[in-house]
Amino acid sequence: MKERNPYVINFGRMPNQYIERNLLIEDILDSLNSDLVEEQAFKITGVRGTGKTVMLTAIEKKLREDDSWIIADLKPDSAITNELVANLYTDVPFITSFIDANINLSAFGIGFNISKKSPAASIDVALDKLMAEIKRRKKRVLVLIDEARKTDALIDFIQEFQILIRKDYPLYLIVAGLYEDIESIENADGLSFIYRAPKYEMTPLNIGIIKEDYKKTLNLEDNTAYELAVMTKGYAFAYQAFGKYMWEEKAKTITPTVVAKVDEALAIKVYDKIWSELKERDKWYMNFIAQKDSMSATELLEKTKKSHSDWSEPRKRLIDKGIIDGSVRGKIIIRLPRLKEYVKNRNAIYGEFS
Repeated sequence: MKERNPYVINFGRMPNQYIERNLLIEDILDSLNSDLVEEQAFKITGVRGTGKTVMLTAIEKKLREDDSWIIADLKPDSAITNELVANLYTDVPFITSFIDANINLSAFGIGFNISKKSPAASIDVALDKLMAEIKRRKKRVLVLIDEARKTDALIDFIQEFQILIRKDYPLYLIVAGLYEDIESIENADGLSFIYRAPKYEMTPLNIGIIKEDYKKTLNLEDNTAYELAVMTKGYAFAYQAFGKYMWEEKAKTITPTVVAKVDEALAIKVYDKIWSELKERDKWYMNFIAQKDSMSATELLEKTKKSHSDWSEPRKRLIDKGIIDGSVRGKIIIRLPRLKEYVKNRNAIYGEFS
């Protein structure tokens, strides 16, 4: 029987082989499980392909091992409060019994009305009653929202969430999304609570850990494993892609075929989307930035014949999107692997900035 490739590049699927972000996960789990409640909402952010979904899945998996936790995985564009109550009714037996005996939610398509109970005034009132019962039972509820973005439903839910935690209910929330999407939620009117919530950035994976993983899983020599790990730049999607195609090719060296397949995967699954969302001005600057892996701001301005004031806004947007690293003063470094080659290839094919 053919051995299954341990690396995958499908978003949303938990790979067999992955590098767990133990420190981040443990930090969040410690806060969630603490008897002294300090934080009840958390944000996870990063560029596409950094492993936000995998991290949420890992947190969910660990908490499901503890029967004191009730997990609800919800979509940002759904009627979130309704969906949460429906999930609780469907998945938690004592809540099913409680609703059937005490609350008429038939107007919301939840449960059934076999008595003369008056319909619940609103789904928010119903959730309040459910949380009181959950607290009495000494349980905790964690709501997970992946690919979070600013929607009316999410804003309404966060506002309701604030009311519920002021009542000391054991309700917790983790939202995960792109940099700009999380920022738009933070800056929405009336959501100062979510602005102050702890935010975890999906920083690059450790190159040394990737190297050891490649050595063990792909049976590579130390130098080859290290070179391959460096090529990923710690980017989770690239780590999976290089592993996948090295495995498929049964390669013991980094072949042009492997690199070409990784470039294609990065383009189709990640970079085409990132590029389409950039402003034309940002793309224009990226054409110059992509001539090298890194350059000084002075060199960029000399090449473009532009001023610092003209560059400041594109610089901020490119940093906010996780495309360039602005942590070193005066230095521009491309954060994403093989993005330099992607931009050059686009220009060669489409002549966008020739």
